Amino acid sequence: MEEETRVLKTLFIKERLLYDGNQIHSHWALRNYAILGDSIVAFIGPCDVKREEMVDLEDILKGEVIRAKEMLHFICEHFGVSLKEIVFNQRLLVVCAKEVLEKRGISLFRVGNDLFYEGRKLSVSIATLSPISGKIHLGINIDPEGAPVPAVGLMEMGIDPIIFAQEVMENYSKELVGIGEAMCKVKGVP
Repeated sequence: MEEETRVLKTLFIKERLLYDGNQIHSHWALRNYAILGDSIVAFIGPCDVKREEMVDLEDILKGEVIRAKEMLHFICEHFGVSLKEIVFNQRLLVVCAKEVLEKRGISLFRVGNDLFYEGRKLSVSIATLSPISGKIHLGINIDPEGAPVPAVGLMEMGIDPIIFAQEVMENYSKELVGIGEAMCKVKGVP
């Protein structure tokens, strides 16, 4: 019996949504958009995460806030993964976003899961586990007004966030399929 390569379901939501941290809870895509299984969902909207929804303990201890006037948000959910695996997936997603922008001639640098352009922060991201899945939020500034640090957005770079989102989701999905295929094609060694 032939097994299917694990497919990542993708969706771009056309309506503007506020990212408030509740999207990082398990089964958000299933509860709101009937997407069952591993997925990446993107949408545009403001970012304003209240303290009780924050996941990053360092940010909580420092009293930091997460906000921006408008961001492109990616919400990923992967089932059957460890914390280490979801952090690896988070880094892979950030690298996919970086590569899409660099193909357009934009020079970025990455520090962990953060992207920077000309010394200003372009992104926020977190990866965590829910009781049943690994979750990732990657937010890319479109208009960074209200951000608590020097920040930059896709608007200043002249990047269409919808086209960018679709390309990032496609590249991330291809990377995951490629990883699955790479795992299947090698023989074990004694």
